[in-house]
Amino acid sequence: MQSLWNKVRAGLAALLAAALCAAIAQAQPAAKYEKITLAGPTALVSFPLLHMLETGALNDYTDRLEFRLWQSPDQLRVLLAKKEIDFSAAPSNLPALMANRGEPVRLLNISVWGILWLVSRDPSVKSFSDLAGKELLLPFHRDLPSVLVDTLLAADGNEPGNRIQLRRTRASEDAIALMLTGQSQNALLVEPTASLLMWRNEQQGGAPLYRVESLEDTWRARFPDQADLPQAGIMANSNVAGDLALSRAVERAYAESADWCVRHARACAEMVNRHIPHLPVPAVENAIKSTRLESRPASEARPQLEALYTLLGKDYPQAIGGRLPDAGFYGP
Repeated sequence: MQSLWNKVRAGLAALLAAALCAAIAQAQPAAKYEKITLAGPTALVSFPLLHMLETGALNDYTDRLEFRLWQSPDQLRVLLAKKEIDFSAAPSNLPALMANRGEPVRLLNISVWGILWLVSRDPSVKSFSDLAGKELLLPFHRDLPSVLVDTLLAADGNEPGNRIQLRRTRASEDAIALMLTGQSQNALLVEPTASLLMWRNEQQGGAPLYRVESLEDTWRARFPDQADLPQAGIMANSNVAGDLALSRAVERAYAESADWCVRHARACAEMVNRHIPHLPVPAVENAIKSTRLESRPASEARPQLEALYTLLGKDYPQAIGGRLPDAGFYGP
C-alpha cells in the first residue's frame, strides 16, 4: 500500500512540475527582434499583411514591423536569398522549390484559392472553353499562373484549330493597356488587376467588359478529384523559420487579418489604398469580394498542396524542385 502511495505521489509531483514548467514558459516574454519585415506583391494575398502592419499584430516580437512590395517571383527569390525579408506572400510552388533546393524555409498557410480571373470584351465568351481559336493575354512568364494554364491546356489536349492562342505579356499593366485600347479581347489577370481593368474601363466609358470565370472554377471542372487550388500563402524565410513561436504568431495574426478583410471589404480597401495609392478603393473592394480569401494552416492544406505538387511534378518538375517537400515544410 505504501509503495502504491509513493507511486501516486511521484506521479502527482511530475504533473505539477510539468505544469509549472509550462506556466513559466508561457510567462516568459517572446524573443524580440530588432526588425521584422513582411513582404508581398500588389495582389490580394498581401492585404492581410498590411492589416497586420497597421494593427501592430507582432508587437510582442518587434517594435519595428515593416512591409515591402516585390514585383516578381524572381525579385522575391533575391530578397529571400539576401535575407532582406522575413515573411512573405508567395505563390504556393515557390517555397516548395526553395525547400527542395536545400533552403530551410516553411510554408505557414494557404490563403488564396481563387485569385485568377478570365476577363473578356467578347460577350460570346462564357467560359475558358469558349476561347478555342481565340487569343488570351497571359501576363505571367514562368510563374505559377502560367504553369497552371499550361497544365489545363495539356489536360484538354489543346488540339490544332481549337488551340488557345496565348499571348504572353511582360506585366499585368501591359495586358491592361492592350485590353483598354481594344488590341486584345481576353485576358487572364490576378486580383486586384482584373478589378482594376474593369474599373478603368468603366471610367473611360469603354465597351462592356465581362468577368467570365475564375481559373479555380475551370480547374475544379477539369480536375474534380483536386477541386481546391491552393494558389498562394505566407512563407517563413530560412533565417526565421526555426523560430516556431514567431511563425505560429504570424500564421494566427494573418488568419485574423484575412478574416477582417473579408468581413470589412470597404475598410480593407481603404487601408490598401493608403499603402498602395495607385489602387483605387472601388477596384480593391470588388477584388476582395470576388476572391476566395480563406486562410488555412499549411498543415491542414497539405493534402491539397501535395495533390497540386504531384500534378505539377509530372510535366513541370522544375516548378517544385522535382519532388514533394518533407513533412516539416508544412507549417511551424
